[in-house]
Amino acid sequence: MSLAIGVESSSSKSKSDMGFDENKEGKKGKENQEGRKSEGAEEEEVVETGGRIERKQSESSICDVTEDEDESDVEPKIELGPQFTIKQQLEKDKDDESLRKWKEQLLGSVDINAIGETLEPEVKILSLAIKSPGRPDIFLPVPESGNPKGLWFTLKEGSRYSLNFTFQVNNNIVSGLKYTNTVWKTGVKVDSAKEMVGTFSPQLEPYTHEMPEETTPTGFFARGSYTAKTKFVDDDNKCYLEINYTFDIRKDWQ
Repeated sequence: MSLAIGVESSSSKSKSDMGFDENKEGKKGKENQEGRKSEGAEEEEVVETGGRIERKQSESSICDVTEDEDESDVEPKIELGPQFTIKQQLEKDKDDESLRKWKEQLLGSVDINAIGETLEPEVKILSLAIKSPGRPDIFLPVPESGNPKGLWFTLKEGSRYSLNFTFQVNNNIVSGLKYTNTVWKTGVKVDSAKEMVGTFSPQLEPYTHEMPEETTPTGFFARGSYTAKTKFVDDDNKCYLEINYTFDIRKDWQ
């Protein structure tokens, strides 16, 4: 929701209300000048400092947020340093024993000679599954290109579930891998989730991550069709997978 804040200069108005009417003629030109300044108060503020006049943006122009924009969805801008290959990472601070051991532990059994010169990390999502207590897992095919056609899966109302996925990291260390998911019903956003997965080094064995358990809503208005968007991105906002899909919540499992 957008809040429009109006800024109004009340110095001349308050004097008139309190009976300060002397020197009207001498102040008439000054009041007209102040009136012209206040007309543009919504766009800029004129400040006189040391004989110089400087223009500053007002709060209303700096903090302007459109009605369609959700501030919780805006990612804070992070200034990241230059990216290094694994070989360059190992060369940095090589005289620091604790850092060297930490890097070796992070890299594990990585073949430095095979991937040490590659700059960009590669993350591949291998599998997606929905786990629910007492039920077989629902395995979701990972679309290699495009998005799933038709209904992707169905959940029972009031049921506990969690998303489990496996992924592989190649070439270089991926920093700040995270999962985001946004859900809409009839065009209205009803849920938004964000989960930091972590930082991972390249290795032959895939990684596994399970999201926190959630519970589907219940009731007449909860049942029906939903659209959603799932993304896997890193600290550089590089997207490794984006899926746009539909799912249902029903009285019972499909």
